[in-house]
Amino acid sequence: MIAVTGLSKWFGGIHAVRDVSLSIRRGTITGLIGPNGAGKSTLFNVIAGLYPPTAGTVQLDGEDVTGLAPHQLFGRGLLRTFQLAQEFHSLPVRENLMMVPPAQPGENLVNAWFRPGRVAAHEKALREKADEVLDFLTLSHLADERAENLSGGQKKLLELGRTMMVDAKIVFLDEVGAGVNRTLLATIGEVIQRLQAERGYTFCVIEHDMDFIGRLCDPVIVMAEGAVLAQGSADEIMKNEAVIEAYLGTGSKHARPKST
Repeated sequence: MIAVTGLSKWFGGIHAVRDVSLSIRRGTITGLIGPNGAGKSTLFNVIAGLYPPTAGTVQLDGEDVTGLAPHQLFGRGLLRTFQLAQEFHSLPVRENLMMVPPAQPGENLVNAWFRPGRVAAHEKALREKADEVLDFLTLSHLADERAENLSGGQKKLLELGRTMMVDAKIVFLDEVGAGVNRTLLATIGEVIQRLQAERGYTFCVIEHDMDFIGRLCDPVIVMAEGAVLAQGSADEIMKNEAVIEAYLGTGSKHARPKST
């Protein structure tokens, strides 16, 4: 689904991403881990078009998409969420979902004036789809609640719901567990697994909670100092001395990367 080759990103004298090459297989949940400052979010931002790369290429489904803008990648099915949820805080939860699909008929003034039936039919279909998504996420009881009133975990579920309103091919989730209690994090994990199994989603997940990564992700890619350090199953990564060194600063056969 994604092939990254020789990707680098400089910010002045800071080499945030260093010659990264990796691939993300279709239909997988790939974990991306590493200590703070390893370059994980920067890599996401380059792949998702928020930053142009200094060097290297990104391919999506065999197409070179290097340097395309986020909205162009969105139209090709590549979506990225953020550590801090980006909801429309003053809108109800249902309307947050209905806002997502692009090029809606009601956005065109001519349609709004002269084709109100077409606009109404489209909005009815969007509303029905949003309600189906909320039911899938077990958020139906919050459909009319302002998004700003949701908890951190509920906002992360809402972001997953947005991906369901369009034809997402691959979703990059940045620290989906940040600010989320354990119960809701388990629910988020279940939703991710269902989207993979039932709807064929491909995910790449940044997360520091190694229990969460171990339950969901295969393979797991480790970054350190802007470069790929290791790749393998969660069990292999947990036993890798280079990974333990990167996380803890000292190798030990009995140490493990921290769950935070």
